[in-house]
Amino acid sequence: MKNNILIISFLLLFCFSGAAQVKKATVKDLAFMTGTWVQKTDWGDLEEFWSAPEGESMMSSFRCVKDGKALFYEFVVIEQDGHLPVMKMRHFNRGSIGWEDKEKPLLFPLAELKGTYAVFESENRTIRLSYQLIGKNKLSVVLEEKDKSGKQKKDIFSFTRKL
Repeated sequence: MKNNILIISFLLLFCFSGAAQVKKATVKDLAFMTGTWVQKTDWGDLEEFWSAPEGESMMSSFRCVKDGKALFYEFVVIEQDGHLPVMKMRHFNRGSIGWEDKEKPLLFPLAELKGTYAVFESENRTIRLSYQLIGKNKLSVVLEEKDKSGKQKKDIFSFTRKL
């Protein structure tokens, strides 16, 4: 009986320790994301640039081009906010028409960090973005969110470093 309680306690501790929030990290911990990353998808040709950490910040620009025309853009900054980096994102249509309210970017505090794996999660926990460096020249980005019907969906992007 004691052994069963010990095993159950260990399993609970193990399961919940992986879901724990990051308590302290810096923007410099995200340097593995630095570079220009590209991928061809059904959406179009994707290109994402991440600057190196500097001034407690990183910045990113993203574009999706299909049939020779840009469809949409993203502008992202990661800024140190107290003990954690926070991703701040805005989307734009062609013509630089913003999707989000000008006073309210999408906010994604860093939720998990293990080496070259980072997870950002929206404040209401409906959207998760994970970044993982795989080797020197591969960056996996996973977008998890609920679709319009409330069903969970996952988009996986496999970027290659543009040399």
